[in-house]
Amino acid sequence: MVQWPVGMAILAALLFLGVPISIALAGVGLAGVASIIGLTPALSLLGSAFFDNGRDYSLSVLPLFLMMGNFVVQSGIATELYNSAYAWLRHRKGGLAMATVVACGAFSSVCGSSMATAATMTRIALPSMRRFGYPDALSTASIAAGGTLGILIPPSVILVFYGILTQQDIGRLFLAGIIPGLIGIIGYAIAVRLTIAFGGITLPTEPKLPLKDRIHALKGTAGALVLFTFVMGGIYLGVFTPTESAGMGAGGALLLVLLSGRFSRSTMVAVLYDTMKTTSMMFFILFGALTFTNYVNMSGMTQDIQTFLQTFGDTPMTTILVILCIYLVLGCLLESLSMIMLTVPVFYPIVAAQGIDLIWFGIFVVMVTEISYITPPVGMNAFVLRSVVKDVPLGTIFRGLVPFVAMDVLRVALLTAFPGIVLLLT
Repeated sequence: MVQWPVGMAILAALLFLGVPISIALAGVGLAGVASIIGLTPALSLLGSAFFDNGRDYSLSVLPLFLMMGNFVVQSGIATELYNSAYAWLRHRKGGLAMATVVACGAFSSVCGSSMATAATMTRIALPSMRRFGYPDALSTASIAAGGTLGILIPPSVILVFYGILTQQDIGRLFLAGIIPGLIGIIGYAIAVRLTIAFGGITLPTEPKLPLKDRIHALKGTAGALVLFTFVMGGIYLGVFTPTESAGMGAGGALLLVLLSGRFSRSTMVAVLYDTMKTTSMMFFILFGALTFTNYVNMSGMTQDIQTFLQTFGDTPMTTILVILCIYLVLGCLLESLSMIMLTVPVFYPIVAAQGIDLIWFGIFVVMVTEISYITPPVGMNAFVLRSVVKDVPLGTIFRGLVPFVAMDVLRVALLTAFPGIVLLLT
């Protein structure tokens, strides 16, 4: 029998060598299970993880929400959201950057992808901020940080993965993500003001629009608002399940594209192709993680780690603080999906045994992994911006992100101290 530290060392080595995480998780899981119960039963479990889960109807929620997000990107609604947010914030110092944060939060609520949000808003918001003399550090950081909201504000693909791994209600996870997402938007807006105040940055403002004009500016956001309300309201009221809501959301997003006049055969082919490609990749990662979970359960890893955590104190808060430290370290090395797939199978039985609500823990995990999108050396959103805006060094982007990361840490601390905020809508 291969002891689990050996398996984890092999997994870390494979990831370090650049082996795709789906192959690394499945390979280590298969080898580990085979060392415990034999090769033939291990192959049977591997086949079950891929074949049985591949036929699971509930997993159709993933490609449907991905399709919804792809249609939303094609609809051009991001520009309307940005213009509307700016109409309300143009008279404030840093109004363009704050409008970018608000637009990122609104766009991610119907897109569900952090990197898609960052890439889309870069093309829309950055030219305006440069025209008004915003420093590159502030403008790129506000986009990169705002984009992280895509994995928390529902519909979130990451929350879908967490729900599947832990067998938690996806609808409740979506509802639990709303308030922390709104707090994130407020926190990032504060980070913009702090950057301007402490950086001695002088920025132009525009006259405050009359209330009538600001309300009129919201007209272009009606489609996104109706779509979000339709999807989340249906789940909250019990009209349809999360899987059904994903189908309705994808249909609603298609309708937005049709109404925008942007629908074409090439658009449809692009949306379907991107949805298929991303779904295939994520399914392989998910099934590899489920195979790895079998190894975690059989190897005694959970019990050993629980014993280790007890050396720091046998209380739920101590456990959460230790897990938080582990995530902050991993966030500098792994991107969010890899981190969740690697750690959730290990941690969730431990926190469940201590009576910690797994819905709250899911939001906690996602908030902590959000930070990995904007911290070096991985910082996926920073790299997305760098690929679009090639004249801004990565160091400039990461330097601008410091106050936004600080706000993320404060938000995690707030919702850890007052967990009822997360569960208020559930």
